[in-house]
Amino acid sequence: MTSPSLSGGACGLALVDPEKRRITERTENIVALYVVAVTGASGAIYGLRIIGELLKRGDDVDLIISPSGFLILKEEAGLDLRGRGGGGGGSVAAGIRSCLEEPRGRGKRGKGKRPVLKGRLNFFPSDDLTASCASGSAGVEAMVVCPCSMGTLARIASGASTNLIERAADCALKEKRTLVVVPRETPLNTIHLENMLRLGRAGAAIVPAMPAFYNRPAAIDDMVDFMAGKVLDMLGLENSLYKRWKK
Repeated sequence: MTSPSLSGGACGLALVDPEKRRITERTENIVALYVVAVTGASGAIYGLRIIGELLKRGDDVDLIISPSGFLILKEEAGLDLRGRGGGGGGSVAAGIRSCLEEPRGRGKRGKGKRPVLKGRLNFFPSDDLTASCASGSAGVEAMVVCPCSMGTLARIASGASTNLIERAADCALKEKRTLVVVPRETPLNTIHLENMLRLGRAGAAIVPAMPAFYNRPAAIDDMVDFMAGKVLDMLGLENSLYKRWKK
């Protein structure tokens, strides 16, 4: 028998049976909380797309960005957020949200419409070990580390909770919650492979950033959608971000 767990909602925390939380379509008055971490591997755009899709569903996101993650966001997405840290987490969250609200005009799904983000986005510095997601008792549905650097992957696999990203991932594993790790590195050495195997055996889902081409992507956005869709699949969330095989 599964025991009830905490799930965040508009009116605070409430006891919700885990079987009822595992839904594929939005249900009124049930808001899931996801932790998304962006680290220093290439592919920050994958993390941004996942955050945007969760917020569009109406779910809440606790965002953690490593110091190297800030550099990647600036280099690959043109988001210079480091200076916003002095303005508090709300300033970083506002910068990310503003980026995600921009109309998409490329790719097969790009309609040029401004997306409606119904969920709440909260930012926590990677050194803030007092954040709620640093505790196993927090009402977190699942966690995604995307992109995940080999250094972060190694420290999660070893159980070294030296920062909030690693601690939140450790909590996901010990509480038997879904942890999705999206490594982006090539080529891979035996240390990388052994760390992925160790983490997979601990219960994490390893989803390498390897977009497919059978769907004939017309733009980078289509390749990003494919990977974001695969991550949402691992979270048990219904989506139409990419073309399913033979559909």
